Amino acid sequence: MDLITPDIGLIFWTGLVFLLLMFVLTKFIWKPLMGAVKNREENIQEALDMAKKTKAEMQELQTKNENLLKEARVERDQMIKEAKETSNRMIEEAKGKAKSEADKVLESARASIESEKNAALTELKAQVATVALEIAEKVIREELSSDAKQKELASKLADDISLN
Repeated sequence: MDLITPDIGLIFWTGLVFLLLMFVLTKFIWKPLMGAVKNREENIQEALDMAKKTKAEMQELQTKNENLLKEARVERDQMIKEAKETSNRMIEEAKGKAKSEADKVLESARASIESEKNAALTELKAQVATVALEIAEKVIREELSSDAKQKELASKLADDISLN
């Protein structure tokens, strides 16, 4: 029965030890323990804030990267378009130059053909004149082969001269 009804001395000493234990725990254990918990809580909060900040930065970087990709694609498309335009322009210029050169060659060939044609016509006229003179000479020799024919021609020419 002594356990159920404690003695006043036991209550006093138990209370004193309890208070002393509470004082020691509060002074040396509870404050550092609470400080460590608070420190840990602050570290966790800082880590969470850093994670949010990093996430926001990552989102911002991702948005910037997407914008850069869009700009790069637009620039690439523009460069391709310019290259095609330059290529087409160069092809058109080459075609124009080739056509111009072909026209020059064709005109030169026409001029050459015309000059050769004129030279051939001149030569042909000269040959025709030579042949005509030879034929006329042969005809006149034959007609003037006798004295009677020569006298008749001379009188005919004289009559023509006197009439004029």
